Amino acid sequence: MDNFYKKIDEIARKDLRYKSDAYEFLMRALWFTQNRLKRHGHVSGKELLMGIKDFALEQYGPMAKTVLNHWGIKVTDDFGAMVFNMVECGLLHKTKEDSLKDFKNVYDFNEAFEVFKNHAYERLNNRITGRKPAEKSPGKNLN
Repeated sequence: MDNFYKKIDEIARKDLRYKSDAYEFLMRALWFTQNRLKRHGHVSGKELLMGIKDFALEQYGPMAKTVLNHWGIKVTDDFGAMVFNMVECGLLHKTKEDSLKDFKNVYDFNEAFEVFKNHAYERLNNRITGRKPAEKSPGKNLN
């Protein structure tokens, strides 16, 4: 794992757009996505981006967009640039079909991370946890 962090620090020194924490987040989001898809190998750019969105919301809640912006990530294309930085240094692999275009404008950050309006957060949380809308979280009485 030390080698991972050394490579991430090297990438962050070469490409100043993104903080090293963003790369660690990206790797964790990849694992989250693979686990959700029950896959150990390759995921498409779009699959990864959807997983990233859900993972960010799960980890950071209403602060997700703020955290991502702090790391230098403002659009889905940024994740593509990070993925290809990681491919270049050998941390990730790509297929012949994979392209930066796979990450271009997949979703709008403002729309994707404003799920906390109009009870959308509750629906997202139910989707992530597998709870049905009528179920209450164990041990949490909000009344």
